[in-house]
Amino acid sequence: MHKVFISGSMGIKNINQDVLRRIDNIINSEYKVLVGDADGVDTSIQSYLFENGAQSVEVYCAGQQPRNNVGKWKTNNVQTKYASGTRAYFTAKDLVMAEDCDYGLMIWDTKSTGTLSNTIELLKRGKNSLVFINKEKLFVKVKTVTDLETIVSYMSESALSKADKKVGLLSSIEMFKNEQDSLF
Repeated sequence: MHKVFISGSMGIKNINQDVLRRIDNIINSEYKVLVGDADGVDTSIQSYLFENGAQSVEVYCAGQQPRNNVGKWKTNNVQTKYASGTRAYFTAKDLVMAEDCDYGLMIWDTKSTGTLSNTIELLKRGKNSLVFINKEKLFVKVKTVTDLETIVSYMSESALSKADKKVGLLSSIEMFKNEQDSLF
C-alpha cells in the first residue's frame, strides 16, 4: 500500500479545492495517509479525511499523546530526546514520517520552515513530493534540486534568510548540487 505524507504550514487553515481533489484521489486510491498532529494544515487535513470517511490514516506525534487526532486513528508516538515543545522535539515525528512514506503532499505558505524542511527530507531520501504553493495556487513537483530551487524562488528575502538560519536551506541546496555533480 502506498503511503502519502501530507504536511503543511500551521498558518494555513483553509485548504484549497485543488488540494482537496488530490486528497480525494489519495482516499479513492486507498493509499495510507500519514499526517501530523499540529494545528493548521494537519488538523484541517484530519478534519477533511474524517468528514470523507478515510480509514487508512495514521497520526504521528512527538511524545505520548497527539495534540489533535480528529478521527481517533492509530497513532505513531515518536519518542525524542529533545525538550518538549522545542522545534527539534516536533521535527522528530516529521523525520519518521519522511522515512515511512512513499510520497509527500505539502501545502506551503512560502514561509513555513517546517514544511520546507519536510520537502528537503523527502528529497534527501530520493522521494518525490508535490508542493502546493498556497499564495500562487500552484502545484510544483519536487524531484530534483532544481525543483527545490523553483519552490524557494517563491520565498521573500526575509523568509529565505529565516529558512537558511533555521534549517540550513542554502547549504542543503549546495549539498544536493554537489551530489548531482558527482554523478556526472
